[in-house]
Amino acid sequence: MDREQLLKNIAEWRERIGEASAKWGGAQICAVSKTVDADTVNLAWEGGIRLLGENRVQELISKQDRLNPGFEMHLIGRLQTNKVKPAVQRVAMIQSLDREALALEISHRAEAEGKVMPVLVQVNIAREPQKAGVDEEQLLPFLEQCAGLPGLKVKGLMAIMPAVDDPQTVRPYFRRMREWFDRLRDMDLPGIEMQTLSMGMSDDAVVAAQEGATMVRLGRALFGERK
Repeated sequence: MDREQLLKNIAEWRERIGEASAKWGGAQICAVSKTVDADTVNLAWEGGIRLLGENRVQELISKQDRLNPGFEMHLIGRLQTNKVKPAVQRVAMIQSLDREALALEISHRAEAEGKVMPVLVQVNIAREPQKAGVDEEQLLPFLEQCAGLPGLKVKGLMAIMPAVDDPQTVRPYFRRMREWFDRLRDMDLPGIEMQTLSMGMSDDAVVAAQEGATMVRLGRALFGERK
């Protein structure tokens, strides 16, 4: 993708997301840079993008040194426990915490690095068997488990919605995620900070923003179809 098209895409989506999320105080764009070369990703800086999301640790490692060091890097894809160490060393947040074994490994590796790792807990709000994430019934006990781990800090929630032709059909799931986010924030659980609600991707980001996302993850909408 050429520079002009990329900057146009970013400007258009910043406006759309800004309008859709205005009543909630705005939503940040996390630019999903999966399969996008470093030179193209760096052009996004000119459009005001400051946050990048990578799906795979290996791809992140392969291109991070060529990226503008000003970008804040998040890991947004499913994380295997054997990839936790390099993830903890390289990203500012892990958005895909979905199970106890992963929470324990993140805490262990972060402690070894002398840091506390910010994380989002991924919720399988639509109960899709093929998707990762904590079920609603287990969310509160899982958060309480995480709160007791010294090497990580829960900063909010993340969700991936079902792939549908009409994003309006998943609006109830976005709404329920915001309800959970608000409820947990009001509970003020020790060791838990509900600051970020990451939900919505290229096909459904506007609906997500309308329903209270504080962050949307845009890949194809900004960078075009993946090669």
